[in-house]
Amino acid sequence: MGMAHPLELEELVEHFTLYPDETRLLRNKSGATRLGFGLSLKFLLWKARFPRGRGELPDNVIEFVAGQAGVPAADIGFYDWDGRQVKRHRAEIRRVTGFRECSVADAEQLTAWLAAHVCCREQRADRVREELLGQCRAEKIEPPAGTRIGRIIGSALQRAGDTLTARISGQVPPDVQERMVALIAAASDDPGADAGDGADGREVFAAIRSDPGNVSLNAARAEVAKLASITAIGLPGRPFAGIAPRVLAGWRARVTVEAPSHLRAHPDEIKFTLLAAYLHCRQTEITDTLIDLLITIVHRINAHAEQKVVQAFISDYRRVTGKENILFKITEAAVGEPGGLVRDVVYPAAGGVETLIGLLEEYKAKGGSFRQARQKVFKASYTSHYRSGLIALIGALEFRSANTAHAPVLQALELIKRYKAGTNCNTQYYARGEHVPLDGVVPPDLRELLYKTDKRGRPRILRSVYECGCSRHCGRSCGARRSG
Repeated sequence: MGMAHPLELEELVEHFTLYPDETRLLRNKSGATRLGFGLSLKFLLWKARFPRGRGELPDNVIEFVAGQAGVPAADIGFYDWDGRQVKRHRAEIRRVTGFRECSVADAEQLTAWLAAHVCCREQRADRVREELLGQCRAEKIEPPAGTRIGRIIGSALQRAGDTLTARISGQVPPDVQERMVALIAAASDDPGADAGDGADGREVFAAIRSDPGNVSLNAARAEVAKLASITAIGLPGRPFAGIAPRVLAGWRARVTVEAPSHLRAHPDEIKFTLLAAYLHCRQTEITDTLIDLLITIVHRINAHAEQKVVQAFISDYRRVTGKENILFKITEAAVGEPGGLVRDVVYPAAGGVETLIGLLEEYKAKGGSFRQARQKVFKASYTSHYRSGLIALIGALEFRSANTAHAPVLQALELIKRYKAGTNCNTQYYARGEHVPLDGVVPPDLRELLYKTDKRGRPRILRSVYECGCSRHCGRSCGARRSG
């Protein structure tokens, strides 16, 4: 055993100062006995246990107590840490301080306390041990030997686990238990060997356990299928209310590494608790993944639209002869005479007001602003490629907000989901008389694309354009809340 590290002066004074009532206990003792008794007393009050030997006592602690006891520090070498005398000293110290050895009844009490107050939220043995030692100090119980501590911790963890699994599995209805059993009954320990019933050709359970692929509509569809499979199990509303996140994460991790055959072999209480915990966690994780996919896909459509429009504008700009020279001359003239009048500086540099008017008319004739052109490309990309995937993604998510400012968006999402469920994509318009929220849902520069005249000459709202605007708004709002 190595020598203990010296204590700072403040610690020495705080923990190893002999007070008058403690000094009186040394009157009938001398030499090594006097010093060993004093050190044992103060060490117990400091660590809530007796020292195991000389090696646990720093040299400056021995010198500090020896000076107060009036005994040479070297006398500690004559103190017998394992003899009958030290047992008598410890018995006397226990009577004075109120500490006691850990009895069988104490061990049972500590086990019950750990199971009820610690192991229900903490499964790591080292952390449970810290809590156990703290409770021993509070109850003035000397910590048991190392192997006995291990048995107490193991028993408490087992007892807490049994209590929690009984509680959780008891909240899982019989029909949900049947679907859980069916989920893993068809699962193979080697799911890659056979094609199953999963939407992507894999077993359903293997698909649920798989990680998402690269950002794409196929990845979004696969995640939607996973979420639908979990939703179909029908987990109860709040089975894990009051369960510590670390405990829940431990159950999830356990299912992650266990083969389906091992899961099937568990007793029902453990099996249903583990599966419920895993599916609950995966449901949350897949929902987060879908939100990330929504944000990323909408950003990708925006970026593609902007890049395409920028290239078109640049190409168009370069096709008109002389625009570069006109811009250069205007800039040079304005910099040369920053205080001059526009008609005296800018018009002559541009070649006359007629040239500027012609450029303005040409710009208007070519289709409006950059933002309007970008919205047209965004709408075209959405309608031709992304629509079905994004609508499926939105349909799989549940959007909520306590902020009344988001009420129009929530109403719009419910409208989109309802029409997806009740109609097909070939239905162009929303029904006449349908309440279709616009403010806070569809950006102004997209609204000119929103309406189309039907065969009877009536303006109607196009579903595809409305979905496009709502998807873009949701992607931006989700991204803003994530970054905030």
